[in-house]
Amino acid sequence: MSTDYYALLGVSRDATAEEIKKSYRRLARELHPDVNPDPEHQERFKLVTAAYEVLSDPEKRQMYDLGGDPLSAARGGGFSNQGFDFGDIMDAFFGGGGQRGPRMRARRGQDALIRLQVDLADAVFGSTRDLTVDTAVRCAACDAAGTAPGSTTETCVMCKGRGEIQQVQRSFLGQVMTSRPCPQCQGFGTTIPHPCPECSGDGRVRTRRTLTLQIPPGVDTGTRIQLTGEGEVGPNGGPAGDLFVEIVVAEHDMFERRGDELHCIVTVPMTSAALGTSMSLDTLDGATSIDIRPGTQSGETLLVKGQGAGRLRSAGRGDLHVHLRVQTPTRLDPEQEELLRSFAALRDETTVQVGTSSAEPAGGLFSRLKDAFTAK
Repeated sequence: MSTDYYALLGVSRDATAEEIKKSYRRLARELHPDVNPDPEHQERFKLVTAAYEVLSDPEKRQMYDLGGDPLSAARGGGFSNQGFDFGDIMDAFFGGGGQRGPRMRARRGQDALIRLQVDLADAVFGSTRDLTVDTAVRCAACDAAGTAPGSTTETCVMCKGRGEIQQVQRSFLGQVMTSRPCPQCQGFGTTIPHPCPECSGDGRVRTRRTLTLQIPPGVDTGTRIQLTGEGEVGPNGGPAGDLFVEIVVAEHDMFERRGDELHCIVTVPMTSAALGTSMSLDTLDGATSIDIRPGTQSGETLLVKGQGAGRLRSAGRGDLHVHLRVQTPTRLDPEQEELLRSFAALRDETTVQVGTSSAEPAGGLFSRLKDAFTAK
């Protein structure tokens, strides 16, 4: 094609929509007829506006990149795939469903999502955390208006403040009039000839601020906490979006969580399991005494009521499951070995009686719990 729209706007062929928009705004301020009334600048202003009309529309830009001329196609009408827009025709006859008139510059800000890692204890009991976030806030220099001090917005000379321009096209239905957002003012109906130097006309700037987050008891990995109105402030004084905080619970070196239940493995000596004993277990609630009855076998479970995880959005807590693993001594001195042999003889256990295996099936609890769990 003879006209290089990318070169006219001074952008690369892979430029983003935002880069194209910024380049057009800069050129429009330089070439606008009110600023440069001479015919040469006026002609260039028309070319730049045409380039923006094509490159700001994804469908027209794709057609242009493929070698077509979307502006000529639009003027030509007809059934060809280079410009016939049945949506425009229906819109002209039936009013379409789009907004008419200039659109508001103030728009709602975007929502934001951050991830926060917390300890298991914070997830069980809840806690308060300070969050530092980088976000958009109202520009104090222009009070979110987007205009430089002492200046105001001006009515767009291209659309006369309507925010849209109309075109007459020929189609199989005859001549129809279509409307589209004004390329000079982006549909706002006004322009900002002197943008605020702090926010470049956007009405907001980025800054770092600190928020206080209340983490409720019972949160788990994947839980999202919504902070209404704490997201990014919208352009030109628009309302702020929401901030979502996604919780990630760090792994604990002793306890494993399953829903609102906590599990741990405690290793006890063979003699303690045989004779019974009491021991102190360091739980998330502090030291808790548990009783091991005489004759305890490896794999048995003790239940500590009410010391599991909190229940999100409801009262109460789950339970703590203490899985016992009996440890057989591996190093015996001669005196200890003699005593055990005497004990085995008294119980007639010098030979092994083969019977039904009591081994835990593959994939049982202890194959799932981590070996990092240690006795307290």
